[in-house]
Amino acid sequence: YLLSLMREHGVTTVHLVPSMLEALGAVADGGFAPTLRRVLAIGEALPVEAARAFRAANPDAALFNLYGPTEAAVSVTGHEFVDADAATVPIGGPEWNTRLYVLDGRLDPVLPGVPGELYLAGAQLAHGYLGRPDLTADRFVASPFAKGERMYRTGDLVAWRPDGTLEYLGRTDFQVKIRGFRIELGE
Repeated sequence: YLLSLMREHGVTTVHLVPSMLEALGAVADGGFAPTLRRVLAIGEALPVEAARAFRAANPDAALFNLYGPTEAAVSVTGHEFVDADAATVPIGGPEWNTRLYVLDGRLDPVLPGVPGELYLAGAQLAHGYLGRPDLTADRFVASPFAKGERMYRTGDLVAWRPDGTLEYLGRTDFQVKIRGFRIELGE
């Protein structure tokens, strides 16, 4: 039904989670829509196999892998999938007005290629969790890089690649994502 609507109405841009991209690809019987120019995938890790399958069926449409927790208002990184993305699809580099830090347990920056936790800063960052000072104190920490600024501790394990983009490696805590929904296993 969704594919027929996209084709009927000449949709040019689609914003979805990667599992929906895979589901649509499984029933598309060819390309999604001849008018499609870009797909923005966000909310969970984009499997390289899904990205390759999409590109093969939709060669005229760009596929962007976006990353961004709710605490930073939608996306904070972006990467356009290219054929050179062989093993994984990077989450990209910072979007406008966003600062990304890959830090060790002492909040020191790690070298490129070394795994560390991703911290976010910038104007789009939330101030904390309403009515949850305990959770706010755990996730929103003082920045050692800019006086008076707070960073959001994402819990995501990443590493800088040689090309300056970030590769997502997993979680540093017990949070999991199922179809784009974050779930704390302790809850």
